[in-house]
Amino acid sequence: MDNTAVVTAAWAAFASRDAARIAACFTPDAEWIAPPGNATAIALDFPHHMRGADEIARFIAVEFGRLFVADVGIDFRTMAAAGDLVVVEERMRATLVNGRGYDLPYCFVFVVTDGRIAQVREYMDTRSGWQQVFGEEPGRRLVP
Repeated sequence: MDNTAVVTAAWAAFASRDAARIAACFTPDAEWIAPPGNATAIALDFPHHMRGADEIARFIAVEFGRLFVADVGIDFRTMAAAGDLVVVEERMRATLVNGRGYDLPYCFVFVVTDGRIAQVREYMDTRSGWQQVFGEEPGRRLVP
Protein backbone atom coordinates (compact mmCIF):
# COMPACT_ATOMS: atom_id res chain seq x y z
CA MET A 1 0.00 0.00 0.00
CA ASP A 2 1.43 3.41 -0.89
CA ASN A 3 1.74 6.08 1.78
CA THR A 4 -1.24 8.15 0.61
CA ALA A 5 -3.40 5.02 0.86
CA VAL A 6 -2.10 4.46 4.42
CA VAL A 7 -3.14 7.99 5.41
CA THR A 8 -6.49 7.76 3.60
CA ALA A 9 -7.24 4.49 5.42
CA ALA A 10 -6.27 6.14 8.71
CA TRP A 11 -8.81 8.95 8.18
CA ALA A 12 -11.50 6.31 7.58
CA ALA A 13 -10.44 4.63 10.83
CA PHE A 14 -10.57 7.99 12.66
CA ALA A 15 -14.18 8.46 11.50
CA SER A 16 -15.12 5.04 12.88
CA ARG A 17 -14.22 6.10 16.45
CA ASP A 18 -13.06 2.50 16.98
CA ALA A 19 -9.99 2.80 19.23
CA ALA A 20 -8.50 -0.57 18.22
CA ARG A 21 -8.90 0.19 14.53
CA ILE A 22 -7.36 3.65 15.01
CA ALA A 23 -4.42 2.34 17.07
CA ALA A 24 -3.64 -0.22 14.34
CA CYS A 25 -2.89 2.69 11.95
CA PHE A 26 0.03 3.84 14.11
CA THR A 27 3.37 2.41 15.12
CA PRO A 28 3.42 1.55 18.85
CA ASP A 29 5.73 4.52 19.57
CA ALA A 30 3.97 6.99 17.27
CA GLU A 31 3.78 10.68 18.12
CA TRP A 32 1.10 13.27 17.36
CA ILE A 33 2.46 16.78 17.84
CA ALA A 34 0.12 19.79 17.85
CA PRO A 35 1.03 23.37 18.79
CA PRO A 36 1.52 23.85 22.54
CA GLY A 37 -1.38 25.63 24.23
CA ASN A 38 -3.84 24.99 21.41
CA ALA A 39 -7.50 25.42 22.33
CA THR A 40 -8.42 21.75 21.90
CA ALA A 41 -5.69 20.59 24.29
CA ILE A 42 -6.69 23.23 26.85
CA ALA A 43 -10.44 22.59 26.57
CA LEU A 44 -9.95 18.83 26.99
CA ASP A 45 -7.01 19.06 29.43
CA PHE A 46 -5.19 16.64 27.12
CA PRO A 47 -1.54 16.74 25.99
CA HIS A 48 -0.69 18.61 22.81
CA HIS A 49 2.09 16.04 22.22
CA MET A 50 0.58 12.56 22.32
CA ARG A 51 2.87 9.57 22.52
CA GLY A 52 1.99 6.01 21.59
CA ALA A 53 -0.72 4.47 19.45
CA ASP A 54 -3.03 3.91 22.42
CA GLU A 55 -2.96 7.54 23.61
CA ILE A 56 -3.53 8.82 20.07
CA ALA A 57 -6.39 6.35 19.56
CA ARG A 58 -8.00 7.39 22.87
CA PHE A 59 -7.88 11.03 21.82
CA ILE A 60 -9.51 10.35 18.46
CA ALA A 61 -12.01 7.73 19.64
CA VAL A 62 -13.09 9.30 22.96
CA GLU A 63 -11.74 12.77 23.77
CA PHE A 64 -12.32 14.41 20.39
CA GLY A 65 -16.07 13.73 20.53
CA ARG A 66 -16.35 15.28 23.98
CA LEU A 67 -15.42 18.71 22.56
CA PHE A 68 -16.62 18.45 18.95
CA VAL A 69 -20.11 17.15 19.69
CA ALA A 70 -22.11 17.55 16.48
CA ASP A 71 -22.02 18.34 12.77
CA VAL A 72 -18.37 17.30 12.41
CA GLY A 73 -17.33 17.63 8.80
CA ILE A 74 -13.92 17.41 7.19
CA ASP A 75 -13.27 18.72 3.70
CA PHE A 76 -10.01 17.51 2.23
CA ARG A 77 -8.31 20.05 0.00
CA THR A 78 -4.89 18.60 -0.79
CA MET A 79 -2.99 15.37 -0.24
CA ALA A 80 0.58 15.19 -1.47
CA ALA A 81 3.29 12.61 -0.85
CA ALA A 82 7.06 12.50 -1.17
CA GLY A 83 9.05 9.63 0.25
CA ASP A 84 7.79 8.80 3.74
CA LEU A 85 5.88 12.11 4.09
CA VAL A 86 2.22 12.69 3.31
CA VAL A 87 0.85 16.23 3.67
CA VAL A 88 -2.89 16.71 4.13
CA GLU A 89 -4.61 20.08 3.95
CA GLU A 90 -8.17 20.08 5.23
CA ARG A 91 -10.94 22.19 6.71
CA MET A 92 -12.83 20.99 9.77
CA ARG A 93 -16.25 22.22 10.85
CA ALA A 94 -18.20 21.20 13.94
CA THR A 95 -20.42 22.29 16.79
CA LEU A 96 -18.59 22.51 20.11
CA VAL A 97 -19.81 21.31 23.49
CA ASN A 98 -20.46 24.94 24.47
CA GLY A 99 -22.70 25.45 21.41
CA ARG A 100 -20.20 27.54 19.47
CA GLY A 101 -19.50 26.84 15.82
CA TYR A 102 -16.03 25.75 14.76
CA ASP A 103 -14.54 26.18 11.27
CA LEU A 104 -10.77 25.93 10.89
CA PRO A 105 -8.24 24.95 8.22
CA TYR A 106 -5.52 22.47 9.21
CA CYS A 107 -2.37 21.04 7.72
CA PHE A 108 -1.02 17.66 8.82
CA VAL A 109 2.34 16.16 7.99
CA PHE A 110 2.29 12.38 8.37
CA VAL A 111 5.48 10.32 8.53
CA VAL A 112 4.74 6.77 7.35
CA THR A 113 7.04 3.87 8.22
CA ASP A 114 6.43 0.32 6.95
CA GLY A 115 2.77 0.96 6.24
CA ARG A 116 1.92 2.65 9.56
CA ILE A 117 1.96 6.22 10.80
CA ALA A 118 5.00 6.99 12.96
CA GLN A 119 4.44 10.71 13.45
CA VAL A 120 1.84 13.41 12.82
CA ARG A 121 2.73 17.09 12.94
CA GLU A 122 -0.41 19.22 13.13
CA TYR A 123 -0.59 22.87 12.12
CA MET A 124 -3.50 25.29 12.45
CA ASP A 125 -4.35 28.94 13.07
CA THR A 126 -4.15 28.73 16.85
CA ARG A 127 -5.51 32.25 17.41
CA SER A 128 -8.64 31.65 15.35
CA GLY A 129 -9.11 28.23 16.97
CA TRP A 130 -8.81 29.83 20.43
CA GLN A 131 -11.41 32.50 19.60
CA GLN A 132 -13.82 29.92 18.23
CA VAL A 133 -13.51 27.66 21.27
CA PHE A 134 -13.23 30.25 24.06
CA GLY A 135 -14.15 33.63 22.55
CA GLU A 136 -12.47 36.29 24.64
CA GLU A 137 -12.68 34.16 27.79
CA PRO A 138 -9.56 32.72 29.38
CA GLY A 139 -8.88 29.16 28.30
CA ARG A 140 -10.19 26.46 30.62
CA ARG A 141 -11.27 22.88 30.53
CA LEU A 142 -14.71 22.72 28.88
CA VAL A 143 -15.63 19.11 29.50
CA PRO A 144 -15.51 17.15 32.77
